This record gives sequence, structure tokens and C-alpha cells, in this order.
Amino acid sequence: MTFTADSIVNPIKPKNISDLGRVAVMASTQADLVYLCHLMNMDESRFRGLFMSRLYIGDDDNRAISLAGPMIGAPYSTMILEALIAWGANIFLFFGWCGSISPNVRVGDIIVPESSIIDEGTSRHYENHGLTGSKETDALSYSSERIIRQLKIALNQCGHQYHAGTIWSTDAIFRETREKVEYYQKKNILAVEMEVSALYNVGRFRNVEVGGVLVVSDELSTFQWRPGFNDNRFKSRRKAVCEVIYSLCQTL
Repeated sequence: MTFTADSIVNPIKPKNISDLGRVAVMASTQADLVYLCHLMNMDESRFRGLFMSRLYIGDDDNRAISLAGPMIGAPYSTMILEALIAWGANIFLFFGWCGSISPNVRVGDIIVPESSIIDEGTSRHYENHGLTGSKETDALSYSSERIIRQLKIALNQCGHQYHAGTIWSTDAIFRETREKVEYYQKKNILAVEMEVSALYNVGRFRNVEVGGVLVVSDELSTFQWRPGFNDNRFKSRRKAVCEVIYSLCQTL
């Protein structure tokens, strides 16, 4: 069956809000959202509701930047992205956490995902824009090359080591099986998370720039779950990445 490209429901901008600036940061967790608020000199208590998330808009000195979060999963994250696009932003930086599946990637490591294997359902509704590979397995979505290049430069300038490559995005956090992890390890996939492939694909579909950066919160490479949420290296690297994002926003 063939469907038309027209959608019945479309994102709209409220009449009582002016256009956002060009750059929007999307933070997946509340803790990172709060720290980014601090860095960007935004009042944590002054936000606009955006679905179940918060939207912070910079003041006159910082108007070009907005900040949204928290968010989890491909469908909800792309709802936020679609709304921010409709409100005027066209450059997006996503910051989230991930689980390592490569034995060379450890808790607290930084990952710059250049592409992501699509194992979530949202991307399939965006006309396979920017996808390569089989429609059934291992299709990839890609980041904005410019944003990823700028992220790498910013990380290098701050002296932060990072892994760059392909990750795996899934809808089912509790179905990361040994079989799947082994399969993706053979393909040199770095880590697993829930949002990136859809965000990249929607960015390509809407003709906006989307890039992401992740910090490893837990490890799956040995087929035993090793959580690292309280690890000091994980906590310090998240702050470091927030600081890189803030610095990068000034130049995009």
C-alpha cells in the first residue's frame, strides 16, 4: 500500500511565543538539564512546558540558544524535536547516556555517534530519509556531518578523549539480549541507547542539522550488566560534556 506524504497532525508554534533562536540543546536527563541551565545562566524555575518536558529560552544576551528536556525514547524525543523545529530552531545538539557494548568502551567514556543502527519504530514513519542498508535490519541514520565535526573539534580543544562511530538505538531497554549484543559487537558497534537514530532521521527528513554526544552510564559487553550511574568518572564526564556543549553553542 502506498501512502501520501501529507500528515493530518502537524507540529505548530503557539501564537504567544516568538521564534526560537537557531540552536536548541536537547538533554535527555533532568540532572544534565539542570546543569546546562546553570552554565547557560538560565533560571531553573523559569521554563515553558513542552509536553512532559521543560523548555528554557535564553534572555536577550543568549536568545539564539534554547534548552529542552528531559526526554526518553524515540517517539517522545522526536515529538520534542518536531516542536522545536516548528518553533524556529534548526541546529540541534542532543546529549544523552548510553550502555557500552564494545569491550573497549567503559563507564564514563564519551561517544560521538556518527550514525546509528535503527532498532526503533519511529524512523520508519519518516520515508526512510537518510537510511542505508536493509529495510528490515541494520538500516542506519546519520548525523549532521558539520555538527559532528564541530563536536569533535570542541572535545579535542578541551583535551577530552572520545569514541566516534556507530551506535545502536532500540525501543526495548529490557530486551538487550546476549544474542543481540554479540551480533552488534561483531559489527563494531560502540553502544546502545534509545533516541539517536530517530533524531538523526527526523533531522534529515526536516532538513535541519542534528548531532549528538553521549556518556557511557553502564556496560553490557561482558553480557553481565554493570551499572555505573554513581561512578565519579561518569558524573565528572557528564559535566565536562555539558561544558563543551555550552561552548559549542556560542559558535554554531
